[in-house]
Amino acid sequence: MSGREGGKKKPLKAPKKQCKEMDEDEVAFKQKQKEEQKAMEAMKTRASAKGPLSGGGIKKSGKK
Repeated sequence: MSGREGGKKKPLKAPKKQCKEMDEDEVAFKQKQKEEQKAMEAMKTRASAKGPLSGGGIKKSGKK
């Protein structure tokens, strides 16, 4: 038994996928998804800038 035989065998490379033509519906769908993702990113930045929504919870006031 030689040292090369041990261990996990590498899988064969998968053939490259053909570049398929996208029709108008797919192009419109992709464009819509990009716009929605940009809107979500903008909302995330606005929400994080304001800070936490509730400052509540249990407040520790120390001795009374």
